[in-house]
Amino acid sequence: MTSTTTSARGLPAEHRERLMRIAREVSFDAGARLFEEGRRADRFWIIRTGTVTLDLKVPGRRAAVIGSLGPGQLVGWSWHFPPYLWHLGAEAMSPVRAWEFDADAVRALCAEDPEFGRAIADWVGHVVADRLHTSRIRLLDLYAPYGSGSLI
Repeated sequence: MTSTTTSARGLPAEHRERLMRIAREVSFDAGARLFEEGRRADRFWIIRTGTVTLDLKVPGRRAAVIGSLGPGQLVGWSWHFPPYLWHLGAEAMSPVRAWEFDADAVRALCAEDPEFGRAIADWVGHVVADRLHTSRIRLLDLYAPYGSGSLI
């Protein structure tokens, strides 16, 4: 995986190493909730193994799964944008091992080193843009008369 939207590979090596120094290894059982839509976004993860689903609250119904993430992918970007509240929910679909990062600690590193901060902002921005594009394709597949056609 060499995409700028997976893992911290979108970061230059020196920034990736700095970020990984504050990583903490965690694991989640299948069915565990990582976060809930609307609650405080105080951490994020990079998946090592397993699958995490992203879901959206639907009034009067069960939450709708809108995507899934696997090894090397960033789980959570709401921690980077005020007011630091989750836009979605997330659940471990299978047992998950991940690196966990404290959002306050990462934001503090970003504030003390503008170059690091720009690299993190670029990385998270690419992830958000990629997720938006993926959602657009999914919506076209569901609601367009002839599907989305090409992914490009």
